[in-house]
Amino acid sequence: MSIGNSPADDRPSAEYDDRPSVGRALQKARIDSSLTVDEVSSRTRVRIPIVHAIEQDDFTRCGGDVYARGHIRTLARAMGIDPAPLIEQYDAEHGGRPAPTPAAPLFEAERMRPEPRRPNWTAAMVAAIVVVVAFVGFTLFSGGDEGGSTVASDTGSSQKPSSTPSAAKTKEVLPPEPSDSAIAAAPADKVTVKLIAQDGTSWVSAKDHSGRLIYEGVLKDGASETFTDEQQVDLVLGNAGAVQIFVNGKEIDERYEKGHVERLSYTKGDPAQG
Repeated sequence: MSIGNSPADDRPSAEYDDRPSVGRALQKARIDSSLTVDEVSSRTRVRIPIVHAIEQDDFTRCGGDVYARGHIRTLARAMGIDPAPLIEQYDAEHGGRPAPTPAAPLFEAERMRPEPRRPNWTAAMVAAIVVVVAFVGFTLFSGGDEGGSTVASDTGSSQKPSSTPSAAKTKEVLPPEPSDSAIAAAPADKVTVKLIAQDGTSWVSAKDHSGRLIYEGVLKDGASETFTDEQQVDLVLGNAGAVQIFVNGKEIDERYEKGHVERLSYTKGDPAQG
């Protein structure tokens, strides 16, 4: 009888092939540690059905190789054995450990991907409001200057003689005496009375032959007013001395005192004082 190792003891491949599977190794370690499946599940928080499946070398319930390796590592550490040989054995039996995916290219691709720009509606609204405010301000500023000149021109054009009643009117400035053409233009079949305030201001009231009021207002210094009727014009002058009177194109020679009120009446034909 020889002392030493037999030839069969020098075959490492046979010893490697005889080692237990990953699940059986974990089960043996649990039994050697006097732990139940429930206790292992409580320590590792791996669910009981998954612990049973792993001990039977069924890793389909782990949800993939990554989770399977994690469960193997967790169970081995809970039972006090080194998880590295078991994970290495699992990789050898399941096609090897997959190569890690480079993170840098993916990160660069994500970083370089342009993000869609959304329209800035707030900035657009602010810009629109600024434009509207600027336009309104410019319109009001320029419109105010133009409006002032228009009002002035309208005021000037509105200072025309009128035969309608009015509380107070601004009369156009005429020369103190009518021209020959104005006198010739007086119709012969009507009575025409023209008043010119040449030396002050006078209140004037004029009525036609029926007593209808055709004018009432203040005749300012330098202004004039003309009245026409088919039969008769009745006047009331508040300051008769300041008014020059023309009847049917002819001046009335009679002069009245300033501040006196005179009531006058004129008809067709020659001037006559009523």
